Amino acid sequence: MSSDANSKKMGLVGLTVLVAVNMMGSGIIMLPASLAQVGTISLLSWVITALGAMCIAYTFAKCGAICKRSGGMSAYSEEAHGKSSFFIASYTYYVCLVISCVAIAVSAVGYIKPFMPWLDTPMHTFFGVVAILIVTMLANFGGPKITGQISSLTVWGIILPVLGLSVVGWWWFDPQTFISAWNPHHDTTMHSVSSGIALTLWAFLGIESAGANSDAVENPERNVPLAVLFGTGFAAVVYILSTTVIQGIIPNAELANSTAPFGLVFSHMFNPTVGNIVTIAAVIACIGSLLGWQFTNAQVSKSAAEEGLFPRIFAKTNKAGAPILGMLIMLAAELLLALMTISPNLVSQFNALLNLAVFVNMVPYILSMTGLEVMLRKNKVTPAQYKLGATVGTLGVIYSIYGVYACGAEAVFGGTILTLFGYIFYGFIAARDINTDEVKTNVIEKEVNV
Repeated sequence: MSSDANSKKMGLVGLTVLVAVNMMGSGIIMLPASLAQVGTISLLSWVITALGAMCIAYTFAKCGAICKRSGGMSAYSEEAHGKSSFFIASYTYYVCLVISCVAIAVSAVGYIKPFMPWLDTPMHTFFGVVAILIVTMLANFGGPKITGQISSLTVWGIILPVLGLSVVGWWWFDPQTFISAWNPHHDTTMHSVSSGIALTLWAFLGIESAGANSDAVENPERNVPLAVLFGTGFAAVVYILSTTVIQGIIPNAELANSTAPFGLVFSHMFNPTVGNIVTIAAVIACIGSLLGWQFTNAQVSKSAAEEGLFPRIFAKTNKAGAPILGMLIMLAAELLLALMTISPNLVSQFNALLNLAVFVNMVPYILSMTGLEVMLRKNKVTPAQYKLGATVGTLGVIYSIYGVYACGAEAVFGGTILTLFGYIFYGFIAARDINTDEVKTNVIEKEVNV
């Protein structure tokens, strides 16, 4: 390849920044309140999740570098488990993003509440979530260009405050406040750490897209895995620092009941005006993140429809390239889920959605990561490369299984039912494929006879 072509590609530093920014979206903005219910012992959960997330990130980076087919996790999954797993991985990822979008909308409403106290009732919260979901979905009708521009700008509304808190927040940090909140419920260490695992894992969802830019990177075999590890590591450090410092500034009981924890901490550090500015920036970041995730999910279903694994209606697009009909179906599913998860406590509703999303997302994670060993064998890598990839991949799978356990019985029960419904849908698709194959066979036989 010419040096001119290489000069236009992204280097290690640029890709590392991209990976970190993509991961550090709106997923963290409600976490300090959720983690306060566990206690500051959740710091241990962050450490375990950071290590597990780096194993997952490295595995996906290797899968992306080896597998050149479209489909992402679904394609990796098919390498080991066949065509049905391509569908199940696509289906569960789609369901996970539907749940995640509702959770992000709930986060946005939580941050809006200080300005609109009447959102405090469950029904008013529900109408607020509905309004945000509808507005962001309508904005997606303009196509990928507009969505990309808005998302890339608004995400900084939460990244900058979180980075700032990680650096300057220590001037307000009180060790006694942090220590007193270590284990407020006096649970065992194992139980407390497990309670925080699903919460911290939520912040890393989206890690599967980290290796999706290999075609635009210099020396991808080396730089993609390194950038994924460095980017994930950087995000982990920022997550740990920001949530630790906030737990040492705001008393645990106050933090656990907050619906806008980052706005609250900046109010404590400076004044309510600064806190309101950060809160508004977080709302904008939530809306931009929701915009991006809704479009991503529309593309997931569109790709699956083009592969013949989702109904064809999901593949129909408008002049701007937006799959509007698929988006409307997704919006209906989001609104139904928002109605089903109405809760008197907004943080409780967020936690329920978070646990369900994490469990459902672990299904395609585990299916796809177990495809790495097959791909390594097919590509006849060296024994050392195989050993490293298989070891890290296995650790990523084991951590993902632990993440499933940490989601709790209710999330596992509900998520399992949702996953099993996917097999019903696949049964119709598999039957349709058999009918198509029979038609093709009959046509060939007729041609031979003629």
